[in-house]
Amino acid sequence: MDVMGDKATLYEVGRFVQTAERDETGEAVEELRRRIAAEAGDVEAMSVLGAMLLRRGDLDGAEPQLRAATAAGDRAAANNLGVLLHQRGYAEEAAGWWRVAAVAGSAAAAHALGRHHRERGDEPAAEYWLRQSAEQGHTLGAYALADLLEHRGEDGAERWMRAAAERGHREAAYRLARALDRKAQRERRLSGDNGVKSSVLAEAEQWYRQAAARGHRRAALHLGAILERRGDIKEAGRWYLTSAKDGEARAACALGFLLRDAGDQESAADWWLRAARQGDGNAANALGALHAERGETQTAERWYRAATDAGDVNGAYNLGLLCAEQGRIAQADQWYRRAAYAGHREAANALAILLLRGGDATGAEPWFSKAAEAGSVDAAFNLGILYAGRGEDGPALRWYERAAAAGHTEAALQVGIARLREGDERTAERHLRCAAGGGSAEAAYRLAMLLDARRPPQPAHELGEPSQERNECEEWYERAASQGHRRAQVRVGMLAAARGDVVEAARWYRQAAEAGSRNGAFNLGLLLAREGSEPEAALWWTRAADAGHGRAALRLALVYARRGELADGQRWADRAVSLGPVEVAERAARLRDALRQELSA
Repeated sequence: MDVMGDKATLYEVGRFVQTAERDETGEAVEELRRRIAAEAGDVEAMSVLGAMLLRRGDLDGAEPQLRAATAAGDRAAANNLGVLLHQRGYAEEAAGWWRVAAVAGSAAAAHALGRHHRERGDEPAAEYWLRQSAEQGHTLGAYALADLLEHRGEDGAERWMRAAAERGHREAAYRLARALDRKAQRERRLSGDNGVKSSVLAEAEQWYRQAAARGHRRAALHLGAILERRGDIKEAGRWYLTSAKDGEARAACALGFLLRDAGDQESAADWWLRAARQGDGNAANALGALHAERGETQTAERWYRAATDAGDVNGAYNLGLLCAEQGRIAQADQWYRRAAYAGHREAANALAILLLRGGDATGAEPWFSKAAEAGSVDAAFNLGILYAGRGEDGPALRWYERAAAAGHTEAALQVGIARLREGDERTAERHLRCAAGGGSAEAAYRLAMLLDARRPPQPAHELGEPSQERNECEEWYERAASQGHRRAQVRVGMLAAARGDVVEAARWYRQAAEAGSRNGAFNLGLLLAREGSEPEAALWWTRAADAGHGRAALRLALVYARRGELADGQRWADRAVSLGPVEVAERAARLRDALRQELSA
């Protein structure tokens, strides 16, 4: 029980008006003056002298003075006598004197009496006396009433917490800020817009500031978090530092992340170490990740274990990743399971992948489902792959659509492809655009093909003719081509050739050919042949034919036939017949027969 006879309490009866602390000599003089007056029967002097001795811890000296003043009707003395008796362990007798003082109008005594009843479980009586205290403007009474109402989930808690905060109560300011902060977070979730400026959050920030300025370390931590989310990194760092120096491990951890993001890994590691030694699992996990990046796997594992022991499931997940990278599959399975059972969705997804790679598709599926239901986009996509592999296209598409809706690029591609097969070009285009915008080269290529198919036929152009205007489908072809998509590179080369840009066409054909595209090699050969470089063209046709390109084999047969190398011409003609397509095979067969007759003549 707090001492109620402090200077704040005595202000209400006008006893102490000065705010500066007296030095020891001045206090001794004041005490002597009060003692002389008390011995002369001055009730006020008895009360004040008793309070002075009580504050100093001289209970034996204080008690007779307070009893004498109480007997004379001094309510402040009655309150302080209650405090003294409470300190001696006489709770019921103390409550009796608090009741006397409270009935006489002492807000401090009403507060003390309310707390007495709450400690004994008599909440109705506690509420009555705390309300009496709060309504008289007593700060501690307002805070204690707010705490009781909040505990019971009743209305009015915020009102009285605000009243205490406005009167300078540090913990009330912090708790009011926390309540407003949570309210603002609920508003953001309901609105679905995390960027909305909230007046509730602004008020929460104001109360965090008040509490932090009064030395509340958790208020400083949460104030730093608000500022960091808003992008005020420097000020956030200052409040994190203040809180961390006061011993708040979470602030030390957060400060470490700010320093890491600023490029100061060494200072970040120092703060993480400080927080980890105080039992902060997040900081221990961060230290593990730092050492893992440096290749110090043993140290990383030690910190991941410390994080796990501190209750941070990310530590168990990262231990699983570390073990999997080292080929320690059984241990990886163990750590993934530990994190997954604790609700870590990415650990559940990783465990499912581990099981799937081990051939246990049946065991993998429920973990993929658990992760996906918990919000793992990758797990939803993986479920789509799992069902597609079984030929269950309906369930596969549903999971692909779920992952695509959450922004998964490859899932959007798969939905686009599926909708194209169904003939739903409108939906397909929407998903292909999402996937292409997310960086999928295949989606960009398929989107370009879709748009290309809608264009009216273009008149043929010979090389060297004026170029045509570029359109959207060509832009998507080029985006896919620039990402290394071989078919897109061939198509861009063809479009460049159609515009008469021989150099650009050759560049794209060559890129595709060097990446293994047989069409790119064939088209590059055609371009070189038209430019008079048939020997080099033959080299590219040879590469294309060796990769199974029938037209390239037929071109080679014609080249060798013109050179008079009939045996080689017949050999490539045979190859063209076997490769096709039909019209190529028919032409190659006629050429082969002619060469055979020529050779046998």
